[in-house]
Amino acid sequence: MTNSPYAIVEASGQQFWLQPNRYYDIDRLAADVDAVITLKEVLLVNDGKATTLGKPYVANAEVSLKVMTHRRGPKIIVYKMQKKKKTRRKNGHRQELTRVMVESITVGGKSIA
Repeated sequence: MTNSPYAIVEASGQQFWLQPNRYYDIDRLAADVDAVITLKEVLLVNDGKATTLGKPYVANAEVSLKVMTHRRGPKIIVYKMQKKKKTRRKNGHRQELTRVMVESITVGGKSIA
């Protein structure tokens, strides 16, 4: 594994492995650009030496995220067809995303990253 600190958090119904000073694309958040968001649903924290596992969440742990921009994901083509029936349906989808930068991972008021 890695010796740098990281946290596994729950956001938008998904789990993300977050490391400090990296950006991630998650489902669209209702926040303005340059706003700071705090996630308290931290499932696991590794400070580089020890790992803390939550039951289900780690107590007094939070991750601060800064909203960089709102964007759209790649286009996905959904094509449904029934053979021998002349039925075809082509549809496209682009997921609305928010790009966030991990500013800090905090456990018990002490920043580990």
